[in-house]
Amino acid sequence: MPSTFPIRRIVVAVVLSCAVLVPTTACGGETRSTENTTQNTTEKSAQDAALAAARSSASPTPSAERQRLAKTRFVANAGLAAGAAYQWIVKPFRAGTFKKGAKGRTFALVKAGLAGAFTYNRLKAATENAKGDPLLSKALAPLTSGIDSLKNLGTKLRKGEASDADVGQFEKVIGGVKDAGAGAGAPVKDQVPSAGQLAGG
Repeated sequence: MPSTFPIRRIVVAVVLSCAVLVPTTACGGETRSTENTTQNTTEKSAQDAALAAARSSASPTPSAERQRLAKTRFVANAGLAAGAAYQWIVKPFRAGTFKKGAKGRTFALVKAGLAGAFTYNRLKAATENAKGDPLLSKALAPLTSGIDSLKNLGTKLRKGEASDADVGQFEKVIGGVKDAGAGAGAPVKDQVPSAGQLAGG
């Protein structure tokens, strides 16, 4: 009988030790798990924030994109207008090709008539494009009446009735459009349109 008492005490001690150790281990594991979850959440938030910042810096805002597109279209249309006016109106006029008896006059006048209508249409389109950019729109506003004055000059050119003042009007308006574009960060360069573009207006 006396020998069973120490054994019983040892068994109770072992059971109590296990009872104490098991919750401690469980708690410790739970703490680590909570710490890991918190760390993972923090890292994910930081990654999401970095990704959002990268996206916003990589792609422009819709407003900035619209303005960029407006300038690009303005430059293209104004460039075609300038190229057509110089190539088929100003240049042959200065060379005397529109004068009666000049070689190739009839063909030159037909081309000039098409170029006059084309120039007017491209400048009207450029004016519409400019509305997408506040600075460009403001710079082009004073030129609206000058552009409108070109509307019927294509017909006068085709009939051989255009004067020095008419051709000078083309030069003046084109020069004003180029200056407005350059001042608004949209420099215009002459682009001679193809025969298909010219015929299509």
